[in-house]
Amino acid sequence: MANPTGEQFEITRGNARAVVTEIGAGLRAFEVGGVPYVEAFAEDEKPPKGAGQVLLPWPNRTKGGQWVYQGEKQQLAVTEEARGNAIHGLTRHEEWELLEHAESSITLAVDVPAQEGWPVPLRATITYEISPRELVVTHEIRNEGESPIGVGLGTHPYFRIGDVPTDELTLTLPASRVRPYLGDEQMPYADEQDVEGTEYDFRSGKLLEGVDLDTAFGGLSVAEDGNHHHILAHGDQELLVWAGPDFRWAQVFTPDDLVGRGRAVAIEPMTCPADALNTGTDLIDLEPATSWTGSWGIRVR
Repeated sequence: MANPTGEQFEITRGNARAVVTEIGAGLRAFEVGGVPYVEAFAEDEKPPKGAGQVLLPWPNRTKGGQWVYQGEKQQLAVTEEARGNAIHGLTRHEEWELLEHAESSITLAVDVPAQEGWPVPLRATITYEISPRELVVTHEIRNEGESPIGVGLGTHPYFRIGDVPTDELTLTLPASRVRPYLGDEQMPYADEQDVEGTEYDFRSGKLLEGVDLDTAFGGLSVAEDGNHHHILAHGDQELLVWAGPDFRWAQVFTPDDLVGRGRAVAIEPMTCPADALNTGTDLIDLEPATSWTGSWGIRVR
């Protein structure tokens, strides 16, 4: 049976190590000194619950797989059959082309051809670069067509701090706005609202015990370095998930049944929220022959 994530590419620097997959260009592992900081999975397994995957050219869901481009209705493949939506883009299960592989960095690329439901071709690249205590991920999306297009991008890593149970971690988010999860609705997110006075205010940090989220956070404040800072902490251990200014949203997901350790927490940097192809919210507008570049990263502090 073929490996479901293709070839495995390792990068190292000092005692830091990451593994990137050929299929989907996903992040399968990141560790420093043998301590894992993302929820890994075996190389002969499919990424559980989207673990480490790149979500392109839209993150999260497009309602019914339907949207309108320049007055013409588009129908994407329904890939979340239970709710009838198109979820997490078009490149998660594609083979990405290896462009460069050095000891501490790797660059891969994928073409998104014009196809049913997606009318404008794109080319995307991703570069992972590791340093002794940090992994930096840089994305580029180029419009290869003859018409403008709005795109979105997200990633789906699950984070940990070694063997500390997820419920013992404290999560801090710089978010003043939220779109709560609505359960089993067809598009399961409420309208955007203020976090003030709600259970969704993580600006001062909250223990994850008893917290159940599949929730989009927006209104992200910017730190002194110009990035958004999402923090997991346990005692004097801290994991910083930073994202560039175009990553205006963060989806936080706390499933109880991730393969491996059970309870887990995903912090997903996203440039737009769910159903952005229909609402237009924070889409990246690309004119023909133009590109967008953005970065995010994981820093052990």
